[in-house]
Amino acid sequence: MGGRPSSPLDKRQQQHLKGQVDALLKNFLPCYRRQLAASVLWQISRELGPQEPAGCHLLRSKKLPRVREHRGPLTHLRGSPPRWQPSFCVLRGDGRLEWFSRREEYENGRKPLGSAALTGYTVLTSRPEYLCLLDALCPDPSGDPAQEEPDPLLEMPASFPLFLQHPFRQHLCFFTTTRQAQRAWKLALQGGIRLRGTVLQRSSAPAARAFLDAVRLYRQHQGHFGDDDVNLGSDAEVLTAVLMQELLPALCSQTPPGLRGVGRSRARARAWAWTELLDAVHAAVLAGVSAELRAFQPEKEELLATLERTIRPDVDQTLRLRARVARRLRAEVQGPLESCLRQEVDAQLARVTQTLLSTMGAALAAVRTLLAQGMDRLFRHLRGSPSGARLRREVYSFGEMPWDPELMQTCYREARRKQERLQKLATPFGFLGTRSLVFRVQDLTQQLMADAATTFLQLADQCLTAALDCQQAAKQLEKVRGRVLKKFESDCGSAKRQFVREWLVRIFLPFVLGQLEPGRKLELPEDEENILSGCGQALTIEGIYEDVVRGVLLQRIDQELKKALGASDVSCTPDGFLDAPWDQDGADEETETQRGGWTYPRQPCSSTEVQPLCPLPPERTFRS
Repeated sequence: MGGRPSSPLDKRQQQHLKGQVDALLKNFLPCYRRQLAASVLWQISRELGPQEPAGCHLLRSKKLPRVREHRGPLTHLRGSPPRWQPSFCVLRGDGRLEWFSRREEYENGRKPLGSAALTGYTVLTSRPEYLCLLDALCPDPSGDPAQEEPDPLLEMPASFPLFLQHPFRQHLCFFTTTRQAQRAWKLALQGGIRLRGTVLQRSSAPAARAFLDAVRLYRQHQGHFGDDDVNLGSDAEVLTAVLMQELLPALCSQTPPGLRGVGRSRARARAWAWTELLDAVHAAVLAGVSAELRAFQPEKEELLATLERTIRPDVDQTLRLRARVARRLRAEVQGPLESCLRQEVDAQLARVTQTLLSTMGAALAAVRTLLAQGMDRLFRHLRGSPSGARLRREVYSFGEMPWDPELMQTCYREARRKQERLQKLATPFGFLGTRSLVFRVQDLTQQLMADAATTFLQLADQCLTAALDCQQAAKQLEKVRGRVLKKFESDCGSAKRQFVREWLVRIFLPFVLGQLEPGRKLELPEDEENILSGCGQALTIEGIYEDVVRGVLLQRIDQELKKALGASDVSCTPDGFLDAPWDQDGADEETETQRGGWTYPRQPCSSTEVQPLCPLPPERTFRS
């Protein structure tokens, strides 16, 4: 497929990229500082506000999301020029893929030949599909087959391929010798990709929330109103993807030297070299962004501590001011906003809502089936085999179900089933983040499975004693099974509503903000503007304006959910940051705030106290 230049980037190009990274951080960090302040204010308001009863009934699993380590021999397309070579590959628990020339090098602790963090990759298992992708990257203008040269991708023996494609990185090409190995690797790699992609979305830390909001606002300032998959990955990976999107038009005009010509194999060689060039640019940008964020870390920690000290004493006054400004802005924006919602959003809101509900509902139904089957399997072993050692093995397997990619594949498949329909419905609103949406469904199903397994094992451990025979123990476990399924179904209802609310906002809010942007004029009386500026960065007119728009949109969303789910399923607030605290028309903000009537976001779900069914046994068999 052709060779690669000895040095993909010269010093001039490296300096140019450093300047681009510096410019990105110069524009992004002020936005990040403002969002850190807003996030601290939000966090303090949650702590001081009225605490609602916990909405989650299952115990929260303490096991961190992870990928099962997967390893084995693969044939790898590598080298210069690239050729197929045997390798021993290892997928680490953190979603990093490493490859060695031989198994012995891995077992002896040697350094791998190479590695790749799987953030942003897509797994393909069809050679024709991958070849079409390569041909689309650098199409052959002549279509003349007479000048074809040997093509390693065509020389691949009849086998089972694995192609890892990335929009900004060099592709990784492997093949296995059996379909079973191909499937096992595919599932493991998909798990690693999702694990690394959703690291920020899974975090409850204020800084993670602030970072994602800052990225969105930074891109809106660049004129990008719409959600997509750029937010997948760590903070450095996300900013790298943002900059790579900005650099891509200029990079597309560059053709790697020595690869001009015609013929399909030459076009694929150009495509392969193009991915190598992108990989070099991506690596340089990622290194620069990572260094800048590490340098910012001490300032961020000091800023968070300072914000905590300065915001907390005056939080009531700050929130009263926020409510007053929000009331004024809402009165100004109400007309254009309602017109936009009626003309642009209302017609599609019901369809998108139903599609999201059915997607999440199907995935949760698959989880319930899998959970019930796992508990039933334990009952059968308890009745049929009183062996303590075997039962402990089955208990361990039950506790590991959420991390078994083969078992969970039924649930994950349901999350992907309506991806194309969702994309078709949401694309007119500028939403291109269906992959992030599917990852979120899969994360939620895995978390609920983990919570349910934890709850079952905890309750079972509390109710089983050494005095019980197998039949008595089985009856006790039947009761535990019913309790766990009841708790699971309750938590599923909350999770489904929270998920749909969150993603309807992510689909429609950027679109609505973009529609209102041309005629937006955010002005306050001079005295209020001075007071607002005195609050530092915790309150900004732009931030309050966006929350006002979000609050009005959420009223529409909640009305639609009430029709779809019924009033009983729309009674609690699962995710407080989505709710604007000034939505109660006619409320006097001074009095309500002083009385504790502010509509504060609810605390995250926490574990409920579990009442033991009977005394604890001396030996805890049902500990995973």
